[in-house]
Amino acid sequence: MLFSLRLLLGLMLLSALPAWAQAAKPQFRVIAFFTAKNDLAHISFVREANQWFPQMAARHRFAYDTTSNWNNLNAAFLARYQVVLFLDTRPETPAQRAAFQQYMERGGAWLGFHFTAFALTPSAYAQNWDWYHRQFLGADEYAGNTWQPTAAILRVEAPRHPATQHLSTTFTSAPNEWYKWTADLRRNPDIQILLAIDSSSFPLGTGPKPHEIWRGGYYPVAWTNKKYRMVYLNMGHNDMDYEGGTNRTLSATFGSPPQSQFILDALLWLGRGKKH
Repeated sequence: MLFSLRLLLGLMLLSALPAWAQAAKPQFRVIAFFTAKNDLAHISFVREANQWFPQMAARHRFAYDTTSNWNNLNAAFLARYQVVLFLDTRPETPAQRAAFQQYMERGGAWLGFHFTAFALTPSAYAQNWDWYHRQFLGADEYAGNTWQPTAAILRVEAPRHPATQHLSTTFTSAPNEWYKWTADLRRNPDIQILLAIDSSSFPLGTGPKPHEIWRGGYYPVAWTNKKYRMVYLNMGHNDMDYEGGTNRTLSATFGSPPQSQFILDALLWLGRGKKH
C-alpha cells in the first residue's frame, strides 16, 4: 500500500512538471545594448533602466539581458532574442548596422530611447545611415532640443494602439530633454505617432537660451513605423545637477507612473505580438 501511494505521488509530480516548466519559461527574451560612457544624464538613465526592466521581467514573464559589446549585433547572437533595446546610442560599424537591419527586416522587434535617434551633421554622430534615420525612424536629423530637462503634458495620438491602452488622453511625463527633428513625421504614411507634446505644456523648457524654450508647434515624442515591429521614445535623459556642481541625478525617467506604463506596454506589445 505504501509503495502504491509513493508511485502514485511520483506519477502526479511527473505529470505536473511539464506544466510548471512551461509556466516558468519566459514568453520572450530582450537584449538591451548600451554604451554608458558619454553624457552623465544618459548614463543615469541606463543605470535606472537596467534596474527597472529586470523588475518588470520578473512580473511579466520575459527575460532581460544586457550588453555593452556592440559587436554582439550579429545574426547568431540576435537569434536568441525577440526584442532588441537601444538604451543610449546606435551601432556605428557597417557590420553591426547590417546585422541590425537584417534582424528588423526579418521580423525582429526594437525599442529605442532618446539619444538612439540622434544624428547631426557635422558631429560625432553624423547622419550617415539613411536606412536607420530616414526609412526606419523617419525623423532624419536632430533639429534642436529644450533645456533644462522638464516634465511635459503628453497627448495620446493613437488611443487604440496596444502601447497606449492604459493611458488617459493626456498625462504628465517625467522630466526630459525633448528633441525636435528635420522631418515632419505627420507626412510619412509609414509612421504612426503614439504620443506628442500637448499644447498645454508651452512654454516648455527654461533656457537660458531662447531657442531652448518651445512656445508652440507640433512635437512627436513616441512613434512606431508600421513596416516594422518597433517603437521609438524620446524619453531617456534624466535631469542632473550640473549647475550645482554635484552632478547627481535629480529626476527619474521611470518616475512617472503613466509613462512607465506606456514603456512597459510598448515592450509587451513588441515581445508578444506579431509583425503588423
